[in-house]
Amino acid sequence: MCANPSLNANTPLRGQSPAAVRPLTNSLGPTKPSLVMAILDLDIKFRPMLETDVPLLHEWIHRPHVAEWWGGGNAGTDVEDAKRKYLPRLEPGSPVKGYFALLGGEPIGFIQSYAALGCGNGWWENETDPGVRGIDQFLGDGSKLGKGLGTRMVAAFLRKLFEDPSVTRVQTDPDPANGRAIRCYEKAGFRIVRKIVTPDGPALLMVAEKQCARAA
Repeated sequence: MCANPSLNANTPLRGQSPAAVRPLTNSLGPTKPSLVMAILDLDIKFRPMLETDVPLLHEWIHRPHVAEWWGGGNAGTDVEDAKRKYLPRLEPGSPVKGYFALLGGEPIGFIQSYAALGCGNGWWENETDPGVRGIDQFLGDGSKLGKGLGTRMVAAFLRKLFEDPSVTRVQTDPDPANGRAIRCYEKAGFRIVRKIVTPDGPALLMVAEKQCARAA
């Protein structure tokens, strides 16, 4: 997750700063990459976030199943706070891009990507590859959790990112205690690299390579 307000205006391969992003343990070895879902999911679409989406995004972020991991308090207590935080991401030059995932034309979740290089505030300070993208995401409806919808959304977004030839790899950094998110990412094609410590605390660095997405 990239936490620089000037860049993000929440979210999260990144380089590791000895001070801000360092291994917790060497006991967790790299895992074998999971297979990206073999069937191209044409049902899930993505559209860029609009200013008119902020009230819905604000409401979603404060739902218990999202706030537990996303940090709903960071979006402020009212919609105006959320506007101050998220509207700068709509600027053409923003490195953070927010999208709404749509199923049957209806919004089902939020997902964002950002350039890891130059993220700031102690995030990925040793990263030198401009093609690395980080992602963060959630489903808006808690009743849809555990049914494979999140995996479908992440896998579809991963393929979308890799359609850009300049994107070299994609990473994410879930909380080690967030087992549901970790399983979702693994099923979508990410592999666990190692435990790290980020400015937000302990995390798992998970990576998806372009060849995995192409295999889908």
